[in-house]
Amino acid sequence: MALTVVTPGDTPVWPSDAVEVGRILDAHGVRGDLKVQPFAAEPEALLGTRRWFLRPPATPGPQPVGAIPSFLQVAQVRRQGDLVVASSQSLTDRNAAEALRGARVFVSRASFPTAGTGEYYWVDLIGLAVVNRQGEALGSVVGLLPTGPHCVLRIQPAEPDAEERLVPFVDAFVDDVDQAAGRITVDWGLDY
Repeated sequence: MALTVVTPGDTPVWPSDAVEVGRILDAHGVRGDLKVQPFAAEPEALLGTRRWFLRPPATPGPQPVGAIPSFLQVAQVRRQGDLVVASSQSLTDRNAAEALRGARVFVSRASFPTAGTGEYYWVDLIGLAVVNRQGEALGSVVGLLPTGPHCVLRIQPAEPDAEERLVPFVDAFVDDVDQAAGRITVDWGLDY
C-alpha cells in the first residue's frame, strides 16, 4: 500500500473503497474531541486509521449548523466504553466538534485490519449470491443480524415479493464463502 503525504490545506480524494464505519454523536469535553458511535463491536477500522472521510447525516432531523468537511485528519483516537473518542488538530474547541454532530464516518476498506482465516467483514458478505448444496439459488445477502453468539445472514430471493430468508452464519449451515466467485454455499433448503 502506497503512503500519501497530506499537507495542510490538502484534501485527499474520496476513496473508491470507502466504507461507513460510524457516526459522530457529539462533542466530548471542551477541547474539540468527538464522541463517535462505531458500527462494529470491535471498531478496529476507526482505531487503526487517522484518515476519516465525512458525509452529512443521511436521516431526517436536526442537521449540522455548518458544512461538514469531507475529510478529517485524526490526531488521537481511543475506545471509551462502547464509543470511540477522537481528536483532531482542526477541531480547536467544543463548538467546532458540535458542528460535526450526526456526520457519517467512512474509512478506506484498504485500512481495515486483515481478517483471519474464516473471518469476514460484513461489508464483504453483503451482495454475495447464496446457493445451497444442490446448486439452487436462495438469493443475495442484503445484510446481517447480530444475535449475540453468532450472526444471521439476511438473504433476499430474486423473486419479487418473496420473503427474506434468515440463515445462521455458523459452520453447521455455511459450507463455503468464496469471495472471489461472489458466492456463499449453505446447507439450506428452498422450503426452509
